[in-house]
Amino acid sequence: MKLRTLDLFCGGGGSAWGAQAAGAEIVCGIDAWDLAAQTFEANFGSARGVNLCLDESSGSKLVPDLGPIDLILASPECTNHTCAKGGRPRDEGSKMTARYVLNFAKDLSPRWIVLENVVHMRSWRGYDPLICELEDLGYNVLPQVLDASNFGVPQKRRRLFLLCDRDKNPSPIVTSEYPVGTVESDVIIWEGAWKSKPLYNERRAQATLERAERAIEMLGRGVPFLIVYYGSDGSGGWQPLDRPIRTLTTLDRFGLVTWEGDTPMLRMLQPPELQKAMGFGENYKMPFGSRRDHIKILGNGVCPPVMNAIIRSLTGSEQLLKAAE
Repeated sequence: MKLRTLDLFCGGGGSAWGAQAAGAEIVCGIDAWDLAAQTFEANFGSARGVNLCLDESSGSKLVPDLGPIDLILASPECTNHTCAKGGRPRDEGSKMTARYVLNFAKDLSPRWIVLENVVHMRSWRGYDPLICELEDLGYNVLPQVLDASNFGVPQKRRRLFLLCDRDKNPSPIVTSEYPVGTVESDVIIWEGAWKSKPLYNERRAQATLERAERAIEMLGRGVPFLIVYYGSDGSGGWQPLDRPIRTLTTLDRFGLVTWEGDTPMLRMLQPPELQKAMGFGENYKMPFGSRRDHIKILGNGVCPPVMNAIIRSLTGSEQLLKAAE
């Protein structure tokens, strides 16, 4: 049995990458960003990556020849739900993208749907109505907040997942069997080709130096650490390397401070390292776009090991994997 899967708002394919590892057959991914759709297609063999901006009238007829679909994955826009937007006005139209999944559910009647978003989505006024409409379509819906660090991913990344099954109540995802990854052992490529520059130079922003000095005061000289930009959680703008990395975003957020003798050196983490921080294997590729584009693709993504665990639990895909062998 093949678990034929459609990925809406697919980005570079993090959800699909995890679902594929759980035995799913990835049929198609749809995204409004052409570079994301191209990256998706580059990673999934015969699957199509469709560059399409969905709206409230969109449905499966926009993508002919899909065939039967057993599973819909969806990661609607999240920026206007999250506190990462700060005090700027929220775009209700962006929040409504979550409802676009309903048309595909009506058209395709998949047994399973997994909808992912930021935890803050629960405070959206459309959240409860969305769940009610999924239930009206015949789905049993289980909302669950999962942290990627509990699935062996070396990143603290909490996300909301709506687990939907037409035939039975989804079981909560169990997270206790996975080891904890760290920045030092599971993210940083120590022998990479990237050069560090002295932390102290005339072009370095004072705020960056203050972040570094807080870390050095706490850890002592000679101990590597990360500078964390764009943080507002009172952590001081840095973190040690013996724990998972803080949440990746679409911005270039993490600088690695190392030491040459008594001199602190700084470089930014690079896409291959951030790819490891998301839980992608080495076979995942981003052949298009710039470094900034790659950071955006990764920061917008779903950690594949989390989706792998979800699909295995939701669909009983141990049996699917055996049937495919």
